[in-house]
Amino acid sequence: MGGDFGKTRIGARQTRYAAYAVLYTLVVIAAAVVVNVLAKRYDKSWDATPNKRFSLSPETAKIVKGLKQNATILYFDQSTHFGQARDLLREYANLSPKVHVQYVDIDKDPTLTRADGVTNFGTAVVQIGDKKEAAASMTEEGITGAFIRDIKTSTRTVCFVSGSGEHQTDDSGRYGLSSFKDELGKESYETQTVDLITKPEVSSDCTVLVVAGPTHDYQQPEVSAIQKYVESGGRTMFLLDPPLQGRTSAIAANDGLNAVLAGWGVTPEKDLVLDQSPIGQLIGVGPEVALVTHYESQPIVSDLKGTATGFPITQSLAIQSTGKASVDKLFASSDSSEAATNLSGAELRVDDPKNRKGPLTLAVAGTLGMDATGPQGRFVVVGGATWITNSFLDFQGNSDLALNAINWLASDEDLISIHPKRPEDQHIAMTRSQMILVRSVSQFGLPLLMIVLGTVIWWRRR
Repeated sequence: MGGDFGKTRIGARQTRYAAYAVLYTLVVIAAAVVVNVLAKRYDKSWDATPNKRFSLSPETAKIVKGLKQNATILYFDQSTHFGQARDLLREYANLSPKVHVQYVDIDKDPTLTRADGVTNFGTAVVQIGDKKEAAASMTEEGITGAFIRDIKTSTRTVCFVSGSGEHQTDDSGRYGLSSFKDELGKESYETQTVDLITKPEVSSDCTVLVVAGPTHDYQQPEVSAIQKYVESGGRTMFLLDPPLQGRTSAIAANDGLNAVLAGWGVTPEKDLVLDQSPIGQLIGVGPEVALVTHYESQPIVSDLKGTATGFPITQSLAIQSTGKASVDKLFASSDSSEAATNLSGAELRVDDPKNRKGPLTLAVAGTLGMDATGPQGRFVVVGGATWITNSFLDFQGNSDLALNAINWLASDEDLISIHPKRPEDQHIAMTRSQMILVRSVSQFGLPLLMIVLGTVIWWRRR
């Protein structure tokens, strides 16, 4: 009888353990199902990269979340290759319920493929209402650019003044503006040059006029044409280099143009800002590059907080109320900066007692026609032009600042934000001694440590 009782207890225990095992298995399966259902319904991801490289930019989020009607992203490819675009397109769909993604197999649906003019595999087409725009590339810049072209109904043209030694958009050298032209193209701006010498009149086709670092004085007809354009509601960005006087080259003071700006409340100071900021020393730039990390609340710079910008060879600006325009400071140089006023010397001295101490205003934005009885002109003035050239446009937030200024001037405030990010270079720089140390530790130190630990464990067990 005792034996039967023992067997009964063992059987009951085994049954209980089996029930527990079944229950635990069902719980695990149920949890897995719930997690998968939630993951499918609430598709969220976490980007741990330092510059949020794998997340859509605030600019894209602003555009997509502000959609007034439904948008469809059609992705054309072979069905076996749909997966390579799903992650990026899913990010767009997650931003707004108005965005829908449709995958089109080119081989199975050639009619739709031809109707949308698609000739290459891996092409995205963004449709909003009756408008369809193909993405220039399967990147955030390409797809967001297609959204912008769908939304904007009119052609927007940025005109660059030429004829007086300005930086040129067709120049791919260090001091050309070809990179800036490319960035404007990604924002769906067209670009062209205007010669105000032969025809002193700004075309009505120009959405924004850019004066990019003239080295010669503008003649009075050119100055009058620019003044008339802005005061009639036009939009202009003035990038005016300090009048440096070198042995072989010189930059004109452009007093006629400066007088017009002074009438609007902005006076270029004809000095050179020198910055002794320790941040500049850490990143390897000299005192001729003014570094900015603090900005005002004006829309052009309000989203740049936490981002550095750099301005090589720049002059300071003075602001004075004239009643003709409303002028806002965008940013100033650091407390450790100063302004050298002797620009004809062979060597510019830092800590010269004659230098004016910072912080110094480097950029302003202004609005004309504040009485609202006519069109409002807008202008942006920066005390230098080198910061948007090919050699410096990629520096930290310079590109964002340049595009934000153009967007504000063009009254495209909805596009002002941090723009799609470029891949960040995260290579580890090591000296020769550091490389030898890492190699020795990985090739010899770690294997030797494993051998020693294995020997000790074996000896103790023995």
